[in-house]
Amino acid sequence: METILICDDERDIVSALNIYLTAEGWKTVLAYSGREAVELAKTQNIQLILMDIMMPEMDGITAMTEIRRFSNVPVILLTAKSEDSDKILGLNVGADDYITKPFSPAEVVARVRSQLRRYLRLGAAETDDPNLLTVGSISLDTKAKTAYLDGVPVPLTPIEYDILSLLMHDPGTVFPPREIYSAVWKANPIGSENTVAVHIRHLREKLEINPQEPRWIKVVWGQGYKLEKA
Repeated sequence: METILICDDERDIVSALNIYLTAEGWKTVLAYSGREAVELAKTQNIQLILMDIMMPEMDGITAMTEIRRFSNVPVILLTAKSEDSDKILGLNVGADDYITKPFSPAEVVARVRSQLRRYLRLGAAETDDPNLLTVGSISLDTKAKTAYLDGVPVPLTPIEYDILSLLMHDPGTVFPPREIYSAVWKANPIGSENTVAVHIRHLREKLEINPQEPRWIKVVWGQGYKLEKA
């Protein structure tokens, strides 16, 4: 059974997360500072780390950077809604995902399970197959026209697949709705905004753990949509 390191300076949060995760059958190791988390990650057989960003003595991003020197286990950061810049920094320096406080037990379990699946089952199966396009948790087999989320096939309509393929071929680039419509429908994009928005919503429902706070398929208000870089 996998062991998860939980680190937060708020003991109530550690206690709650411990209850959620042990109820699912996972083992846990508990820490209350970034420095303590680094030491435990060195000495314990850990498969995933849940760690708060804002902590005294050593913050979560600094601790994660230290851990990345000797371990590639998945790290999920716990953040407040006001810490958007810290989320971006965390992802850029090695975090695999983030959970925004306040969080629900279902979201925590789903994100942990997703990252464990990637780490334990897919890590050894990575390939240089030119037909396989991967960004974060999402993969496309461009030959078979099939999408996968953490290695599990996701049924997409042809339109959904084409939109996702467009975004995945240029992650980080913002595509205006008119450009998406022209590329996918190959028609005049007049009045295309609502049509594209509906299909983006369907993609989020199929590919995001929490479609209301998407990790991968993002809207840039007034500009369009993009697939977040891993």
